Amino acid sequence: MTVLIPFAGLAPVPWKNGGGNTTEIAIGPLDAGFDDFDWRVSLATIAEDGAFSQFEGVDRTLALVDGHGMTLQIDGEPTLITHAEPVVAFDGSSEVRAKLNRGPTTDFNVMSRSERCYHQFGRRRLSGDSTFIARAEITVLFLAEGDSLQLASDSERIGLVRYDAVVLDQGTVWTLEAGQATIYIVDVHYYSDDDDDMGMYD
Repeated sequence: MTVLIPFAGLAPVPWKNGGGNTTEIAIGPLDAGFDDFDWRVSLATIAEDGAFSQFEGVDRTLALVDGHGMTLQIDGEPTLITHAEPVVAFDGSSEVRAKLNRGPTTDFNVMSRSERCYHQFGRRRLSGDSTFIARAEITVLFLAEGDSLQLASDSERIGLVRYDAVVLDQGTVWTLEAGQATIYIVDVHYYSDDDDDMGMYD
């Protein structure tokens, strides 16, 4: 079932250290929390330098959405996040500290628990009409840049404004209509018993 997630209906949660806030966009299972999610997609605003929380057994991807970016110290190694190089993937158990480049930054975050599933992250620029097929068991499409985006299939038509997201049915063919836009795509794949037998967890 296609699920539209309007950003205007979501509520940010301030961090305990006061350094920013996080708005949860989607999570699996639906009733999961920080300790038992399989996967999670969120938008975070970082207002000051500081350390990231650690998540043992979780793979993470972070992508810059707005602001001038930051430098992440990941286990002591610096990684610069800018609009030229906006995406970084890292182990959730790593020690990560953020130093803002010039003011607050807004970032798209993906987390998946490695013993249960894995995620793939994609970034696509749109101009005019294009075709998109959701190929994973769970696909989340997020409008990172652009005022609006229209999705149309044989049976549905959905409108998004900036920061809205939509969870798409696997295999459905969509036409994407936008003037100028950038979308982030998260594909979540669950491991099967066959994967386990073949050593996918090694």
